[in-house]
Amino acid sequence: MPNPVELTVELTPRARFDVIDVRGRAAALHGSVLDAYRRCLYYSFHTTAGYLEQSLATRLTRSRSSVEPYVDVFRRLFPEGAPYEHDQLHRRGELTAAQRAIEPRNADSHLAFIAAGLRTCVQYRNHTGDAVCFVDLDGVHQGRPRRRLTTIVGYTAEEEVTRARVTVPVSAHPVDSINLKDQRLGVYEQLVGLIHRHGVTQGRIRLELASGERHAGLTVNEYETLLMRHDLAHVLRNPLRFAVEKGRNMWADPRSIPSKTLDYAKYDMVRTFNDVLDALGLRESVVERVLARAIALPASRFLRMKRSVSLLVSDRDTTGRGAIIDGTYQSPILVQWHRAARQARQVDVILTRFV
Repeated sequence: MPNPVELTVELTPRARFDVIDVRGRAAALHGSVLDAYRRCLYYSFHTTAGYLEQSLATRLTRSRSSVEPYVDVFRRLFPEGAPYEHDQLHRRGELTAAQRAIEPRNADSHLAFIAAGLRTCVQYRNHTGDAVCFVDLDGVHQGRPRRRLTTIVGYTAEEEVTRARVTVPVSAHPVDSINLKDQRLGVYEQLVGLIHRHGVTQGRIRLELASGERHAGLTVNEYETLLMRHDLAHVLRNPLRFAVEKGRNMWADPRSIPSKTLDYAKYDMVRTFNDVLDALGLRESVVERVLARAIALPASRFLRMKRSVSLLVSDRDTTGRGAIIDGTYQSPILVQWHRAARQARQVDVILTRFV
């Protein structure tokens, strides 16, 4: 049984929105080295470019002709150039004047990444010859392609090393987002401690909401205040209104949505609307029937955030000493759209080793 192998591949997007076959690119650079492994982990170091889970990618046949129209549904929901808070660069206090001059206005790409179910870290059963699509939503800025990096780990099996549970404090607000990388929480320090205590040099950490947690999700993205506490919060508080305001072109012409995506894409806002309608006493009303028709428009997973995310563990920087490997602006983020009991959420941590 071969030892796990780790490859890093540089990608050059051809347009702001591009879909690149990473498996084909790796084969061109490294030959058949990955063919010996049953599984591969793919990791993107970016917050606006990543992968679809294999189950969804398989339904979309993992080809450009079907992946592109699926993702384009979400690009239409979050159009480029709309008045997002994140893109008001003069309000971004963390940026210098020089950084503001080159910072991309890309809130649409962040929101589409989250809504479309894209991930920074995915695992695929390794089928020689199959494409693995790297989806880039912000690949060209000011006319020049951005430098994109992805890591591929080939391995035969994955064994669980240990489990733990961490408590994440949240505010009393129904809509909230928490940066799990925030040093004040101590979550990342606990994760690093587990890696070192068990000597894992190649593997992953899976963060998963505990079974009793509801109305919450996990993602990996840029934790920028205007993006997370304004733009994303706006989506979660009133998804229909947000879509109408920001995605008028799609609503005006739903026939422009490719028919092939209809089976894969439906609004998951039923529960949210039902709660609002119950509170207003509008059940079985004309308003409810209108909303029901609106919900039928194709745009999958608008609020169906994932219950788990994965982080890559590797000793690539210091041989023999594993660490969490991530991109400069990446943070695991817990998002809730209803108040949590006792102002806290429970997250399970599963550390595994690749063999």
